[in-house]
Amino acid sequence: MMVKHFLTLLDIEGHVLDQIIDRAIELKQMQHRGAVYEPLKNKVLGMIFDKSSTRTRVSFETGMAQFGGHAIFLSPRDTQLGRGEPVEDSARVLSRMVDIIMLRTYAHDTVQRFAEFSQVPVINALTDLYHPCQLLADMQTFREHRGAIRGKTVAWIGDGNNMCHSYINAARQFDFQLQIATPAGYEPDPEIVAAAGDRITISNDPEAAARGAALITTDVWASMGQEEEQELRKQQFEAFQVNSQLMSLANKDAIFMHCLPAHRGEEVTAEIMDSPHSVVWEEAENRLHSQKALLEHLLAVPTELEPQRR
Repeated sequence: MMVKHFLTLLDIEGHVLDQIIDRAIELKQMQHRGAVYEPLKNKVLGMIFDKSSTRTRVSFETGMAQFGGHAIFLSPRDTQLGRGEPVEDSARVLSRMVDIIMLRTYAHDTVQRFAEFSQVPVINALTDLYHPCQLLADMQTFREHRGAIRGKTVAWIGDGNNMCHSYINAARQFDFQLQIATPAGYEPDPEIVAAAGDRITISNDPEAAARGAALITTDVWASMGQEEEQELRKQQFEAFQVNSQLMSLANKDAIFMHCLPAHRGEEVTAEIMDSPHSVVWEEAENRLHSQKALLEHLLAVPTELEPQRR
């Protein structure tokens, strides 16, 4: 049987992504009411981190623990990848020992090559090109607060980075309009944009992007590995801050999301982060639940089991 991977949102059909979101909401409710559900007993997740992350590690590790399985954290110092072993060889070896692998790295080509030679499912937990796991959590959060996102308008304000690329793919898979506003020179990959067709508009005008939006979202101005550009980017992104004035141009019931960590006073004001519009903390929590639903899907776990109460 062909191994299923999750390297971008496009690897799973749109209607199946909807089912994963539904299941994530169900798993969240089960967790909150204290249900014990351990479908991954004796299963092991290998977590390879070329890039560090608090939320990614904690959410995957906690998810495996709650599912009755185990997660192994591997930093660059803990793998032969960090000593120059070919990606293909590491994939061959590790996938013979664990049941599923999560990889957080720089070049998207790395996770593609790893998946090509892996015997078990591979999850892209972030590359410089895409961050699909975050979008599962974002789509779950929107559905919980505002229902289906189909036909709605979303505003992406800021860098045309991996999060922006994943929102473009989300617009295709979940069928919403995406209005992107970036400083000149920071637009998303034109091939990714072109593939999304008329669902996407791009401008250098954050106010135009925010108008009519049901969701406004952004990211830090300088991502990990771009620290040397921090001061330059502050100047170039200054007009792209999400603040009360920009938020007022969106729908009255618009919500605000951020993949975190946020730099208050830069890409978003503290006022917006702490406002009733903000759902960032639930968005962060939903990394746990949406990834658990993803693990179930990739490992083809039956979900009809009735969990027991603690």
